[in-house]
Amino acid sequence: MEEFSGATPAGSGLTRLANARCFTFVTHLLRNLSTPWRVFKGKFPLGSFITSRIITMLVILFVLGWALFALMALAPGDIVDQMMQQQLLSQTGPSQSAGGGGNRRDVFSEEQIAKLRAEMGLDQPFTIQYFKWLKRVIVRHDLGVSLISKAPVSFLIKSRIINSLVLNLISLVFITIFSFLLGVYFSSKAGTRIDLAATFFALFFHAFPGILLLILLQLFASVSGLFPVTAYPDFPISEAPAKFVFSYSYHVFLPLLASFLGGIGGTMRMIRSTMLDQMGMPYIMALRARGISEGRVYLHHAFRNTLNPYITGSANLLASLFSGSLVLEIIFAYPGIGRLMYDAVMQQDVNLVLANNMFISALVLAGMTISDILLALVDPRIRYGREG
Repeated sequence: MEEFSGATPAGSGLTRLANARCFTFVTHLLRNLSTPWRVFKGKFPLGSFITSRIITMLVILFVLGWALFALMALAPGDIVDQMMQQQLLSQTGPSQSAGGGGNRRDVFSEEQIAKLRAEMGLDQPFTIQYFKWLKRVIVRHDLGVSLISKAPVSFLIKSRIINSLVLNLISLVFITIFSFLLGVYFSSKAGTRIDLAATFFALFFHAFPGILLLILLQLFASVSGLFPVTAYPDFPISEAPAKFVFSYSYHVFLPLLASFLGGIGGTMRMIRSTMLDQMGMPYIMALRARGISEGRVYLHHAFRNTLNPYITGSANLLASLFSGSLVLEIIFAYPGIGRLMYDAVMQQDVNLVLANNMFISALVLAGMTISDILLALVDPRIRYGREG
């Protein structure tokens, strides 16, 4: 019994020594593997930051794609059910449809349904479907075809994403310009009646439901006849480019107005409050004591520091514009990416849903990365990596 109790501490000591050596080996291995990265980070801190953000973006996109396949697999039914229902309704008459039609199994056998699912790859687990989709996209640069329209997904997205980008970028430019102009102006009028009125209307439009504003504007267009109820011309740009530009501006005026009123309130208030905070800083008092003009203090010194919060929030603003454009595109019949995504989700078109969502997510994440880079360039106090 004494020999056994005396051998136990020696055995545990050897185990601890082996664990310590193993931990030291792993630590040295990881340190050696990370040496090139640490050297790159020391020499190029901003480049290493951009690289890390791109890697993070790719990881997020990978996880997001897997989650989308999982959600589509958990949804009741699939695209085969949608296709069978559409074909069944087209084969049955109105009287039969009103009387309940019939069971799809009376028209299609289980073997036919299973064969169709196997041809589309829907009989496999969603993880295998996702990795096959990734392989096709990365290796062959092929987003697949729409399971409903049989058109190439890349063609459908390309024809719609340009329309959404143009609409949202125009809205973002107008919101940015007028937010800075009004925010800086009303910060110089703080406490006055015009400032209180501007703050009230900014809060009102910021809190007003966007879908209700779109419906009211479309109702105004329908009743007055001053503007079209649709947001896109009825002829292609290749037919008459100059005429298309004027017609497009005329058609999208009301949707842009709704997007502008919904987005300028919060952004203007943010810039106004940031300007007021900057004007109370000690360095502003020191600049005024040195006799620097008030306009130079506002525009050259205080205004530069308002760029930081706006650049940080601009990526979120772009994401909110893309998400809000879905309702706009549906109400005003605008042929954008949001409406295409809505139709694809309702029809459970997996290829189109995944490609749409991944593309929009990549745009939003790229916008966030660009905003961080611009923030590092605008504000010299920010450093990514080691300073030196």
